[in-house]
Amino acid sequence: MLRGEGGIYVEREALVNARALRQTMTPTERVLWKALRNQQINGLKFRRQHPIGPYIVDYCCLHPQIVIELDGPIHDSQVEYDADRDEYLRTLGFRVLRFRNDEVLADLGVILERIWQQALIPNPSPCGRGEKTA
Repeated sequence: MLRGEGGIYVEREALVNARALRQTMTPTERVLWKALRNQQINGLKFRRQHPIGPYIVDYCCLHPQIVIELDGPIHDSQVEYDADRDEYLRTLGFRVLRFRNDEVLADLGVILERIWQQALIPNPSPCGRGEKTA
């Protein structure tokens, strides 16, 4: 494991896989990335295919701690895996936003507004760091 930003450890394999995934984005990922890149949402800096621990998230903004996941048909059959993954990310202090591919393609403006609204809400401290959450 390698130590990444914010003291989060990243598995070497995840780092290699993330680089490969950046080269093979889906059409929906391209649409959202075009809107997120270059700090277009009020200065928020997003990364794409960003490794966090053993996982690779579709998009990540480290400040505030937001993860965005795009869900295609495969996610219908991996609900438990996604729930475990989201819980892991939440324990690190990330807020996880999930959008279906068809939502992004149907109304990108609404998706971007939801992302911005979530960025305005302060993140609670993850359990074990400062205040405990209920």
